[in-house]
Amino acid sequence: MIKVGIVGGTGYTGVELLRLLAQHPEVEVEAITSRSEAGLGVAELYPNLRGHYDGLAFSEPDAERLGGCDAVFFATPHGVAHALAGELLERGTRVIDLSADFRLRDAEEWAAWYGQPHGAPELLDEAVYGLPEVNRERIRRARLIAVPGCYPTAVQLGLLPLLEAGLIDADRIVADCKSGVTGAGRGAKVPSLLAEASESMKAYGASGHRHLPEIRQGLGDAAGRPVGLTFVPHLTPMIRGIHATLYGQLTGEAGDLQALFEKRFAGEPFVDVMPPGSHPETRSVKGANLCRLAVHRPGDGDTLVVLSVIDNLVKGASGQAVHNLNLMFGFDETAGLAAPALMP
Repeated sequence: MIKVGIVGGTGYTGVELLRLLAQHPEVEVEAITSRSEAGLGVAELYPNLRGHYDGLAFSEPDAERLGGCDAVFFATPHGVAHALAGELLERGTRVIDLSADFRLRDAEEWAAWYGQPHGAPELLDEAVYGLPEVNRERIRRARLIAVPGCYPTAVQLGLLPLLEAGLIDADRIVADCKSGVTGAGRGAKVPSLLAEASESMKAYGASGHRHLPEIRQGLGDAAGRPVGLTFVPHLTPMIRGIHATLYGQLTGEAGDLQALFEKRFAGEPFVDVMPPGSHPETRSVKGANLCRLAVHRPGDGDTLVVLSVIDNLVKGASGQAVHNLNLMFGFDETAGLAAPALMP
């Protein structure tokens, strides 16, 4: 049994961590922080957790208490983990950061996209990008994990087999992605209000979204060179879920695409390559740490279409963070993550 802490426990990813860890046989949540809700019981803020965390209350961040944990999750806005991660690592605590603070390897690029200097550039070389389907062995040895973003998870998993095999033009990739409203966080924002988001859909960040450099970085690693990517996210009137429709241009003979995808993800507990002709739905992964994929070649032409769906709060955030924890501590990879999706 290990003890973990959660910094920033009042947002959607924080409560999702609590929900998943409540089912984990090897984890005890020792501390959960929130400056705004300090002193409030977790079950008071989140009644769905009554009976699971009745003795646990939110507290002010305290490095000494957090440093007594085996691992600490940061479920915080960008820039927060910079200030505390180094101190926790010095105390021997492993850090799993769900924010964007350590995803980009280039500190200057991070500063350009996030509008502030990087607060801990000395840690970037140590940070391991926490996509288990790519970095499983490095994650096992890591002290500092950068959990991938939700859009980057859906896009990378859908395109990895094609780029690794050199089957598509790496200069002409299109990612047309849709996200539920929880992707914007729990803070009160006018565009997230029911009357604003319901019965409507819109694109945003078409000229440049913060997840773009992260996706390009990961796809470039798979391709072995920089990629050309057009990434357009959309807000859809649903609570959870991401649907990514991905387009690539064939550069040669396609071969058996279904077999390619099935072989690439054989043995991966959280990637489901669906049968030929499938169209995965976001509701089929709701609440589950799972990416469902389907590959299509319309009209046997030179354009390939990959459909990728995840729950943005689970496989796109907290579930992937728990998967990383399991790898880091030698637990069963599926511990706390085996529940099927919710239907309807």
